[in-house]
Amino acid sequence: MTNLVSAGRAVATPPLARAVVEQPLTGIGLMLLSMAVFGAMDGISKGLTENLHPVQIAWGRFFFVALILVPAVLRRPRAFATRQKKRHVLRGVAMLGSSLFFITSLSALPIAEATAIGFVSPFIITALSIPLLGEQVGVRRWSAVVVGFIGVLVVIRPGTAAFEIAAIYPIASAACWALGIIITRQMQGSEAVLTTILWSTAVGFAILCVIVMPFWRAPSATEWLLMAAMGVLSTLGQVLLIAAFRYAGASLLSPFSYSQMVWATLIGYFAFDQLPDAYTWTGAAIIIASGVYTLHRERVRARERSGGGAA
Repeated sequence: MTNLVSAGRAVATPPLARAVVEQPLTGIGLMLLSMAVFGAMDGISKGLTENLHPVQIAWGRFFFVALILVPAVLRRPRAFATRQKKRHVLRGVAMLGSSLFFITSLSALPIAEATAIGFVSPFIITALSIPLLGEQVGVRRWSAVVVGFIGVLVVIRPGTAAFEIAAIYPIASAACWALGIIITRQMQGSEAVLTTILWSTAVGFAILCVIVMPFWRAPSATEWLLMAAMGVLSTLGQVLLIAAFRYAGASLLSPFSYSQMVWATLIGYFAFDQLPDAYTWTGAAIIIASGVYTLHRERVRARERSGGGAA
């Protein structure tokens, strides 16, 4: 989940995607492929947590994403130009927090469990949209939010012997991601995709360069290669995701982002010999169903905005 997008957080619509050119099958295919790419990136992150601190893993990801973006900056040196520096910095901090918390969760939790919990982000976005965007949220969307959080409780089982404090990390990751999405919406699509990605990467990498030293351990050649692969996969996943939303609308594509649960399960089984238990599957089903309903109500609300009222 992950990154500039990570598990569960890709369900949010990229607000900076270009106008839709209706080719739904192409859009769905690109969305599914992007989720597979992000799943692979999360699998690499989990593998690296065995020997590297999450801060160093995040540093490696941001470092190689920054290297990949250098040619784009050289071609378009004014891509950093913006009138919304404060919001870009806040968004960069939020996205960095999302990556750090999720990588930290992978060091202690099965990848499928962390992914399932991370799907809580649409509900947090709904809640934050009230104070930060001034949106109205009706009883049906609030009901979906409550049910979604019940699904999270089913997965993490607080108050039982199965509860792990590390389950808080993917929730914190989802909260940071939701805040980043809200900030992006506040910019109302006024910024180019490249500008937004550059600022997020630059802010995150600058912070990581400051905080990574206490956690630094000289990576092996294999670990350098794996961190480079994370950077490539992160960039590729972003490109595929943005491309998907150019071919189909959010209401069609967003539910397919939950396919990341499938990839997380497969990677967890084949790479780490881990399978989700019945509680994780049950909770994930509740979260996904509530998330799909929330997306449906968002679409209904978008059609009703001209007439007012809450949905």
